[in-house]
Amino acid sequence: MTTLIINIKELLQVRETSVSKVSGAEMGILPSIKNAYLVIENNLIADFGAMENLPKINSDKTIDATGKIVLPTWCDSHTHIVYAGNREQEFVDRINGLTYEEIANRGGGILNSAKKLNDSTEEEIYNQSKARLKEIMQLGTGAVEIKSGYGLTVDGELKMLRVIQQLAQNYPITIKATFLGAHAFPLEYKANRQEYIDILINQMLPEIAKNKLANFIDVFCETGYFTVSETEQIMEAGIAFGLKPKIHVNQFNSIGGIQVGVKHKALSVDHLEIMNTEDIQALKNTETMPVALPSCSYFLSIPYTPARDMIAAGLPLALASDYNPGSTPSGNMNFVVATACIKMKMTPEEAINAATINGAYAMGISETHGSITIGKKANIILTKPIPSYYQLPYAFGSNLIDSVFIEGEILI
Repeated sequence: MTTLIINIKELLQVRETSVSKVSGAEMGILPSIKNAYLVIENNLIADFGAMENLPKINSDKTIDATGKIVLPTWCDSHTHIVYAGNREQEFVDRINGLTYEEIANRGGGILNSAKKLNDSTEEEIYNQSKARLKEIMQLGTGAVEIKSGYGLTVDGELKMLRVIQQLAQNYPITIKATFLGAHAFPLEYKANRQEYIDILINQMLPEIAKNKLANFIDVFCETGYFTVSETEQIMEAGIAFGLKPKIHVNQFNSIGGIQVGVKHKALSVDHLEIMNTEDIQALKNTETMPVALPSCSYFLSIPYTPARDMIAAGLPLALASDYNPGSTPSGNMNFVVATACIKMKMTPEEAINAATINGAYAMGISETHGSITIGKKANIILTKPIPSYYQLPYAFGSNLIDSVFIEGEILI
C-alpha cells in the first residue's frame, strides 16, 4: 500500500540522517520543507521532498494537504494511563486547600489508586485503559510509555504489566512498559520499608523478567517516598534483571536523585520541577534525557521545569504528559506542547523537538520514531489548514488535528 501526500504547506522535523536527540541551541532548529510531498509505503516513510521535485509515483491513495502541515506524531515518554477509577474527589480537596502531600499523608494519592486497582479485575482495568489509549492516539500520540505502580502488591503490579502488554498487542501504537513498583510504600510497610523493597527485588522483578513484562524500571525518588539510597538499591536490582532505569526525580525537592540516575546511566530523569545548579551540571555530557511534565505543574500549581536554564546550559529536554489520575488526568500532548511554550518559555521549535525526537530518545526508540526520516515508522499528524505551526501552541484550546497516521494507517 502506497500513500502519497501532496501540497503539504510545511513538512516539519525532516531529518535526512537519523538524529537520536537534539540539545541546547540545536533544540531551536526545526528542519522543514515548504510545499512538500511525503510518500508512505506500508508502515514506513519511503520518500519526501519539495513538490517541484516530486517523482512519478504510482500511489494507491493520494491526499491533497493544501494549507495543512505534517509533522511526526508525539512520543509521550512518561504516562500512568493504566489505572482504575479516578481521583476527582482529591481534585476538589485541593481546590479546598489541601496540598498533594497532605492528601497522600492521609491515605489518598497513589495509595488511593492502589486500592481501586487491587479491587478491580484485569478485564475492568484493560477496558478503562484502552479507552484512554484510543483517545491519546486520536490526539496525535504515536508512541507511549506506560508505567505500573498502582498495584504495590505482587499480584497488582503483575496485573498492570499484563494489561500494558495486552494493549501493546492489540493496538498499532508503539508501547514501552515500565515497572514502577517503587511508586509509594503500602501502609503495612511504612514501619519496615526494607521488607517492601525486598518484595520488589525478590518477588516482583523475577516474575517480570521471566515473563518479559517490562522494558524499564522506575522509582519515585522524593522526600516522603523513596530515598536516594533506596532508589539506588532498586535501580541496581532492575539493571541486574535487564531493565534500564527511568526515574521520577526533583518533583518537590532536590535530594540527589538526578546524580544517582546519571551514575546508573538512566535513560531519563523525569519531572525536574525543582532544579539547582548542581542538578543541571550533573546532567551535562551524559546520555540521560531530562524530561519535563508541564501539565502536571499546571494541574498541581507547582513550579515548572526551568527549561530556559537547562537549554542555555546545553542540555536536551523532552516533554511528556504524565497522564495519571492524581496529578495529570490528561494525555493531550498538544496541550503539553502549548503549556511548555506559554509557561516554560520554550519556543515552538524547541517544544516540538522535545515532544518528538527527544521524546523518542527518552523511550529508546529514536531509530524508528520521532522524525520524518526515510525508513522510520509512518507515524504522522496532518493538521487542519493553519497559518503556520506556531498556531499549534498559540491556539492551545483548539483541536487543530485533521487526521493521524500510525504505522501508515489513518485512524478512523
